[in-house]
Amino acid sequence: MVIVYSTPSCPYCNMAKQFLRSKNISFEDVDVSKDYAKAMEMVRKSGQTGVPVIDFNGEIIIGFDRGRLEKLSSK
Repeated sequence: MVIVYSTPSCPYCNMAKQFLRSKNISFEDVDVSKDYAKAMEMVRKSGQTGVPVIDFNGEIIIGFDRGRLEKLSSK
């Protein structure tokens, strides 16, 4: 399962989600600006308060890291 922790105004979040769509990878989009519990879940998983944070089947990616997403999506 892929989870993208994001906010609506974050350009890197939108780039990450567009990348995942282009690879036909389904994901849950979590708006941490509206869900405090999910925001705290993101911080627990990543240690980060900034978005995007991507949980790619248990592997945490901080920011829009195209290289790591390419690598993980090709597995």
